[in-house]
Amino acid sequence: MPMRNPKVFISRLSDGYLRSVRSGLSFVSPGEVLRAGHRVFIKPNLTYPEYREGVMTSPECLEALIVALKDYGVEIIVGEADGGGYNRFLMDEVFERTGLCAMAKRYGVRLVNLSKLPSRELPFEYKGKRFGIPLPEFLLDEVGCFITVPVPKVHANTGVSISIKNQWGCIQEPSFRLKLHPYFKAVIQAINKALRVRISVVDGRFGLNRNGPMRGDPVELGWVLVSDNILAADVVCCTLMGLDPRDIGYLRFHLESEPLPPLDAFHFNQDYHPFIGPQFYLHRDILDYPGYFAFRSPTLAYLAYHSPLSRILHKGLYLFREKFYDHD
Repeated sequence: MPMRNPKVFISRLSDGYLRSVRSGLSFVSPGEVLRAGHRVFIKPNLTYPEYREGVMTSPECLEALIVALKDYGVEIIVGEADGGGYNRFLMDEVFERTGLCAMAKRYGVRLVNLSKLPSRELPFEYKGKRFGIPLPEFLLDEVGCFITVPVPKVHANTGVSISIKNQWGCIQEPSFRLKLHPYFKAVIQAINKALRVRISVVDGRFGLNRNGPMRGDPVELGWVLVSDNILAADVVCCTLMGLDPRDIGYLRFHLESEPLPPLDAFHFNQDYHPFIGPQFYLHRDILDYPGYFAFRSPTLAYLAYHSPLSRILHKGLYLFREKFYDHD
């Protein structure tokens, strides 16, 4: 079967989110999956206890997407799991602080904390190691269309965090995500396949430069991108950020196992070149490296997050660096 060229819509936000998101959904031809009565799940990036530019999906983007989806007569669910990794915070509190509770009530949308839903293990094997990835049964069995809504940002451990990585937050237990870090590239590929993520709506009003996923510099970009292929969305976003997607380990892994046509063969709504810039880069601080090495080593991940020494090691780290999630 010939490879289908990905569709990518990109637009300035000069007229606000709603017009761009509506046009983007129409351009990527979602009629097959966005039919009246279908259940659509929206996965934003809510990686901090309160809204931060460049770090999280903006409430304005989510509201525009909800309104645009209402045009199709679909059932809409917005959800995210508890966050914080080693310093857990409750997603119910984030929903309240970001105004999503009021928004859900206003539009008749269901809001779910994925950490509270029944789960089922997705069998997984990588390099001879077998384990199960607990995912919400609801996402595996009851969702007709999964839409991911990330922001474009650099990430100290993975290089970038955009469409593909956004589903890491569907793993319900934050501490279990830490355990899976050394297998990230294969695990996130398995998660996206199991959840059948169909559409990416990248909130490019702001990006995060220099360091991420929380402590970098917000950069105003002023665009929104919609695609029917999440890998294509990430390739295009990297290009707009001045980054080579093949320099990003997990994106290279995906491109080797799921080849895409050349970028110029993508079906764009307009020329993407005027959207390129500013140049993004990643500068790891010296205290980022303990987490960086633990991300790549099962032994170090156990030592840092699950061993009897983990609490002592983190207390020592926080003598020199503030917590990512200082929300107590």
